[in-house]
Amino acid sequence: MEEFTKKVCVVGAGNWGMNHIRTLHEIGALGGVVDIDESRLLAVSDQYDGILVYHNVEDSLMRSFDGYIISTPAATHFDVAKKIIESKHHVLVEKPLALNVDDAEKLKTLSDEYEVNLMAGHLLLFHPAIVTIKKLIVDGAIGDVQYLYSNRLNLGVVRTEENILWSFAPHDISIFQHLINDFPVEVVSRGGAFLRSEIHDTTMTILRYPNNTVGHIFVSWLHPFKEHRLVVIGSKGMITFEDSSNEKSLFYYDKKVDFIDGEHVVSDAIREKIDYQQGKPLTKELSYFLSHLDGDPIEISSANHAIEVLRILETASKSLKV
Repeated sequence: MEEFTKKVCVVGAGNWGMNHIRTLHEIGALGGVVDIDESRLLAVSDQYDGILVYHNVEDSLMRSFDGYIISTPAATHFDVAKKIIESKHHVLVEKPLALNVDDAEKLKTLSDEYEVNLMAGHLLLFHPAIVTIKKLIVDGAIGDVQYLYSNRLNLGVVRTEENILWSFAPHDISIFQHLINDFPVEVVSRGGAFLRSEIHDTTMTILRYPNNTVGHIFVSWLHPFKEHRLVVIGSKGMITFEDSSNEKSLFYYDKKVDFIDGEHVVSDAIREKIDYQQGKPLTKELSYFLSHLDGDPIEISSANHAIEVLRILETASKSLKV
């Protein structure tokens, strides 16, 4: 495992923040931790010798860390990121970058003004399977992308402060934007609220892109079993990724349907399992951030990408009808 000389401070030592802390420590890049909860800071100090801990961001900024990671509640992202950017530090903000497009754009403008990198934590873009699918698309293995479908289903994990669209769909929207590399011309979402009248428990979102590419995203926390599936249909072939399976299987199908002389002709070949290099997405994401602390521009999970995801979420939310 590659070790880094750069040191990063993590703001927020909650459940996901601890994943950042542990992973950064594993690759030798953990420098400090900020949290308002004294018990969390004590736990970090006990587990990681020599790590500096702070009760607030301002105190941590007195130390020369090379970068910051924000893993606090989403409502705090804008204010915390603004302080860090204005102190001229590179920063990775867990998704969502902000609660709305306006605030996210303000952060992007600030990062440009202060000449620092602003990255968003869209983790699945660093999943080895998604990296492989992106390469297959770029290499033309499935031809022109015609249709994408994803579902993210589970029973439970019900939120009271956000609906299923904002809770689950950002993952899939981010993946679609990464694979298509274009912005949809139309976004429509429909769903149902069954547990609480004001919070949707299930949604289906339709995204129509230029060149007639279409995407469907189905998310629900009212489903009898867990299922995370991605299907990408191209003019020359098809790809499926079963993220909820133990094997994390990725398959290529040399299947297509042509319309020849007034007849539909189906090419149906045996599926081929695609082997890809396994690895922890979080380690890859943090390694990518660390490798850009010298100021090289962020291209994957950039602020612009995060703003696109937020813009799609806002449009989908406006179209939702109970």
